[in-house]
Amino acid sequence: MENVRDNLLNAYERGFIDRNTNKTSHYPPELIINNPEENVLSPMLDALESCESFMISVAFITEGGLASLKTSLYELNKRGVRGQIITSTYLNFNKPKVFKELLKIPNIDVKITDKNGFHGKGYIFDNSKYSTMFIGSSNLTDTALKKNYEYNLKLTSLDNGEVIRNFKGQFNELWDEAVVLTEDWIRNYESIYNELNHDDKVLQLLEARSPYRYDDSNVKEVKPNLMQVEALESLKHLRATGADKGLIISATGTGKTFLSAFDVKQFKPQRVLFIAHREQILAKSMEDYRGLLGGPIEDYGIYSGSRKNREAKYLFATIQTLSKEAHLKAFDAKHFDYIIIDEAHRSGANSYFSILNYFEPEFLLGMTATPERTDDADIFGLFDYNIAYEIRLQKALEAEILSPFHYFGVTDYEYNGEVISDDSPFESLVLDERIEHISEKLGYYSHAGDKVRGLMFVSNRKEASVIENSLNKLGYKTKSLTGMHSQEERQNAVKDLEGNRLDYLITVDIFNEGVDIPSVNQVVMLRQTESSIIFVQQLGRGLRKHEGKEFLTVIDFIGNYKNNYLIPVALTGDKSFNKDKMRKDMIGRNMISGVSTINFEKVAKEKIYKAISVAKVDSIANLKKIYYYVKNKLGHIPSLVDLSQDADAINPLVILNKFNHYVEFLEKIKEPTEILTTTQHKILTFLSKEIVDGKRITEVKLIQNLLKEPVNKGDFQRRMREDGYHMNDQTLNSILRMLTLDFYTEQNQKKYGIPLINIENNIISLSDEFRDSLEGVKYASQVQDILEVAEINSYEYDQKYPLTLNEKYGRKDVCRLLNWDNDETSTMYGYKQKHGTLPIFITYHKSDEIEASISYEDKFLDTHILQWFTRSNRTKESPEIKNILMAHKEHDLPIYIFVKRDDDEGKGFYYLGNAKIDEESVEQTKMNGTEKKHNVVKMNLMMTHPLEQNLYRFFEEGHVEV
Repeated sequence: MENVRDNLLNAYERGFIDRNTNKTSHYPPELIINNPEENVLSPMLDALESCESFMISVAFITEGGLASLKTSLYELNKRGVRGQIITSTYLNFNKPKVFKELLKIPNIDVKITDKNGFHGKGYIFDNSKYSTMFIGSSNLTDTALKKNYEYNLKLTSLDNGEVIRNFKGQFNELWDEAVVLTEDWIRNYESIYNELNHDDKVLQLLEARSPYRYDDSNVKEVKPNLMQVEALESLKHLRATGADKGLIISATGTGKTFLSAFDVKQFKPQRVLFIAHREQILAKSMEDYRGLLGGPIEDYGIYSGSRKNREAKYLFATIQTLSKEAHLKAFDAKHFDYIIIDEAHRSGANSYFSILNYFEPEFLLGMTATPERTDDADIFGLFDYNIAYEIRLQKALEAEILSPFHYFGVTDYEYNGEVISDDSPFESLVLDERIEHISEKLGYYSHAGDKVRGLMFVSNRKEASVIENSLNKLGYKTKSLTGMHSQEERQNAVKDLEGNRLDYLITVDIFNEGVDIPSVNQVVMLRQTESSIIFVQQLGRGLRKHEGKEFLTVIDFIGNYKNNYLIPVALTGDKSFNKDKMRKDMIGRNMISGVSTINFEKVAKEKIYKAISVAKVDSIANLKKIYYYVKNKLGHIPSLVDLSQDADAINPLVILNKFNHYVEFLEKIKEPTEILTTTQHKILTFLSKEIVDGKRITEVKLIQNLLKEPVNKGDFQRRMREDGYHMNDQTLNSILRMLTLDFYTEQNQKKYGIPLINIENNIISLSDEFRDSLEGVKYASQVQDILEVAEINSYEYDQKYPLTLNEKYGRKDVCRLLNWDNDETSTMYGYKQKHGTLPIFITYHKSDEIEASISYEDKFLDTHILQWFTRSNRTKESPEIKNILMAHKEHDLPIYIFVKRDDDEGKGFYYLGNAKIDEESVEQTKMNGTEKKHNVVKMNLMMTHPLEQNLYRFFEEGHVEV
């Protein structure tokens, strides 16, 4: 407790008296606002999840704000942690529904104050050592926690602090006077609320904000949204270059149909053809076109089935009908000036080829939300590789084109002691107990508004039918739909859902695309994630905005599925397949933009971590599929830079970790490449293994300079300093030893073979072998490609310092970046004191197979203190320990802390900053779990930088059984 008190005193001195104090200060006071880099919700959830009790006093609560806390509250309930919430009926802002949602949460006690003008906003989270308090302007609403410009002060206090005691005293006074929230109270409030015509006022407000405007003739005028404005300008510019084809890639629900109608209005064609794969899409599209473009009804026609309105100015045709030769030849090749292909990712099929090869429009527009295909079809080539405009899920959410959503990754049912998996028998999927488990989650995580309109995706037709019957027995109104149902049956079911005659439509894959039900406010996923494309398609079914929907609830039942690693890929849109990036996305709280949130129950999150660890993302099949997608998109063999810069491409490091170099990968997939000499092969291997990650950019800068001319050592060193890079004599020596291969082990020297540089009279030049190898033009471009990618990768690191906080490094990286003369990875073990440094490597959760004598109990006591154990068979009198303690005390020995959660993460460790030894904590003790009880020395290391709460949670959660 004394350490906490001292750190708080230092923190408050820095926060309120002198920001330049050099005292160690943990738990600092912070002003928190909402912006792209931070928000109020994230630190609030950190405090909530680690607390032992909490008090919240807010005037206003919305369903979205409460949804942001539900998963954390669920986990607290499992730990037996309870809390209190005081709210109000001030201005009748709080909807009756939000009070109903509060009653569903078993571990909170809720009271309502009628205090006149109550407008307080305060949050206190207590734990055993201190309390964290948020005071400011944020109510418990999703916009206040993540979007609005708010001022909130985060303060940490001991229990005897005046401010915290005052807050708790005021809270308790309010609590004693307030009314307990009950179902009877809600019924009474609901009648008062409805009498005030509150819903009518909301609808009026929504209509005032609507992009739709009606003139006297009842023709709808639509104001373009951000995507449509930008895309229209891009299409105009594309045509100005002489292009007659273009592809629009735009997230589901962003308004592609209206965009095409806007562009038709802009292009002013005489005749238009709109092609889709389903007739109901045509009917809806024709309605949208007529509402925007106006004109007599005879200008619009359908060409499908029994309707063949051949002379219509705006013709809407199904691909199945029009692609038949008899129908195709009924039109002149130049009949249409403008053709639109809806769902253009389907256009690789032969039916589309026949149409595209026949017609000769002045402009051809393709539209798709998911251009990726499971085969290698070259969709982009059909549109001359002209991507006119692209907006994916993240940007669409930022622009508020789509409905915000709250995603809940929940744990699926446990059957015979095992959570549902890929191999679970069908019987386990439809057990009454699983249905009850599903029902419980549907009720807890709920939906926006008073009435659920849900889509439920399941694995197969049989499962859909059984779940329909089982849920109906529980009082739900559901209907299963499969490919066996007719279009008419599907349309009627959709109408029943929209008309509140059904709660859920249960389907397999037939609603993945081409279905428009804007009022859907809940999407339930009861099947494994087979692909990120399908995941996004199904998520997209609920992302269209609707005046009665504040947000979409997504409930994803996560079992022991091998493809769980695709969930962060789908939610973030990051298809780099970099496992560390996937983990970082899961660790962080800002995976998604805007007021949307991503929430995982603890066990469900662990299943995703496990799936990431075992996923074969670098399988030849996966690499080949992504490679050909990017190649088709670009229209040429992609370079490493192309892969690095394309949001849909795999991170080139994934390829280079599996292959010696990119040319070797191209050879493997049988792409035409030049034959490399042995020297060229070895140099490319060195660059691809040792340089390309960009962890220290100065090696790259030196090689780039040497490709032009030799350089003087002093001149190069000075330029690097002037450019702001970390550079001293030891660093320069380390760089030179690396490029001469002197740094490396004998095994690696043999592997790389060729030194890249010569040094003579302080002049650095390329080695003769390296320079001679560059005579091949293609080979030289490969070298440049690697160096450019290294530079791109270097932006991930703070190059002013040798190491970047919270980035990952292997032992060899650390030897190099701390300027050790040699790679001493093989003898480093858990730590090694050398060259005036002490790097410590910790695997937080040891394997069950590890020997007890080396199973150290290293552990973070909190985000500031690391309890660390030396090697076994060490005492306080051991020379090794005495040297460490003496060097720390007399020479301020730099201690570098590197931690990974478990061995599944590979060779990389997160660099968590430096640490100081708490000398009073140094203690000689015994190793637990060993027969001989080996001696070991234990001490507390005080972190210079407090451990990020996200990483702390990541390390601590690793013990969950999955």
